[in-house]
Amino acid sequence: MAFADPQSIKTGGTAANLPRTSSGVASGAFTSADGAVGLSIAHNVGNTRNRRTVRKTVSKVAADPLNSSRNIPVSASAYIVLDVPKVGFSATEQIDLLASLAEYLQASTNAAITKLVGGES
Repeated sequence: MAFADPQSIKTGGTAANLPRTSSGVASGAFTSADGAVGLSIAHNVGNTRNRRTVRKTVSKVAADPLNSSRNIPVSASAYIVLDVPKVGFSATEQIDLLASLAEYLQASTNAAITKLVGGES
């Protein structure tokens, strides 16, 4: 079963419409019309472990800090990786693991995310 086409994800409070731009046996990609926002899904099934990844990438043009008369393309990505053994964790337990991490990161108005971005450990 595949993720729905298109996907929608917010960037800066605005939802971006992301039609499917790539599809493989264990992967898929969704990209905004202007190429500024991308979402990729990948599954790596190994002998003893399964790794599932979702990645959001945002691209933009920013002022070059070394040359103020020039703009340069830049991008940033955020990933969530679920790395589990082939046996021992049910789908329900895997969902709870991801959901509880997302809840932790968003709690208290994104306090943990703010600390992470600020370099705290």
